[in-house]
Amino acid sequence: MSAPGARAAFARAFGRPPAVIASAPGRVNLIGEHTDYNGGDVLPMALQARTYVAMDRSRDMMSSAFSNSHQPQGIFAMDRPERGNAWWDYVAGPLWMLSSLGIELPNVDVAVVSNVPTGAGLSSSAALEMATLVAVAALCRATPGLPALARAAHRAEGELVGVPCGIMDQFASALARQGHALHLACDTERVEHVPFGGSILVFDTAVMHYLRTSPYATRRMECQQALRAIAKRFPDVHHLARASMDQLKEARLPSPLHERAQHVIEETIRVENAVVALRSTGKVPGSLLYASHRSLRTLYDCSTPEFDWFVEEAAGRDGVTGARLTGAGWGGCAIATGAPETLREFAKDAAAAYQKRFAREARWWITLASPGAGVDWAHPSLT
Repeated sequence: MSAPGARAAFARAFGRPPAVIASAPGRVNLIGEHTDYNGGDVLPMALQARTYVAMDRSRDMMSSAFSNSHQPQGIFAMDRPERGNAWWDYVAGPLWMLSSLGIELPNVDVAVVSNVPTGAGLSSSAALEMATLVAVAALCRATPGLPALARAAHRAEGELVGVPCGIMDQFASALARQGHALHLACDTERVEHVPFGGSILVFDTAVMHYLRTSPYATRRMECQQALRAIAKRFPDVHHLARASMDQLKEARLPSPLHERAQHVIEETIRVENAVVALRSTGKVPGSLLYASHRSLRTLYDCSTPEFDWFVEEAAGRDGVTGARLTGAGWGGCAIATGAPETLREFAKDAAAAYQKRFAREARWWITLASPGAGVDWAHPSLT
């Protein structure tokens, strides 16, 4: 998919060329799972796969959205969108939230093309949200800045779409840089771009990943309960990820709250250690990735047999340096690190063995850290 593909899709849907085309990437999280909504650190990077949004002012009294991969076409009111459990919620919601920043938005026609896999835990929703907001900002000649757009997209996903996610996905899709991982402190929104030129194998287990129907909301509730219990004893702890292991032990939380909190606290430390290693060696130690996966499996209870099989296969393969599930768990993708050719050969073998073991056809990609959201083309009248 590309900007010309988005232009062609818009012309097919609306019978005229668009005024602006913007795009945003999916993301893969190197390490830092379930820490974002607990005020901790994360280390994502943008994928090469992107979502493109072509847009123009609507000639009707309503907004319309067309997608090459979703049906039906969406029709919505810009000033009063309603949750419809439809794909265009990820278009209507962010536009509605952006208007809350005081930006007057017109009704728009939107065409979407994307090669970011859906249901794989690679933030296809954030890519659509950010591409939409970057496009409409350009259309209206508004300059709120990418962090403000990311916040609007995050609010929309929670308030209109109904997924209580953290800020990682939207910030990664918005702010990522080519050849860098994004070190994001989710409590302060402090961002550091850490050079990362390594290759990542993304292995899609073909177990669909939907946060709306997974235990994700339950985990968030458990973490909130754990924080309240710790904060009663230690009032200065405002985010679960910023508690210490000593404070957790003194709080004497019941199971499973203790296990959930232990994962969050230790995972944040693993992110910090990964960033230190990246700065000095350019690589994320495989031991941190394997430790993250063990914690997600045993403490956070969000792994699957498919994930565990993949990580075990990676650990037994010469040249593969690390592996873990990514994207919250309960389905979707895992990652592995190593040299590109090693990862390619491992992926081929793993996909064949995976199909025999689970009777599912896995997809896989080798990707590099890629740029975040931006305008790909705009009519000269907008520049």
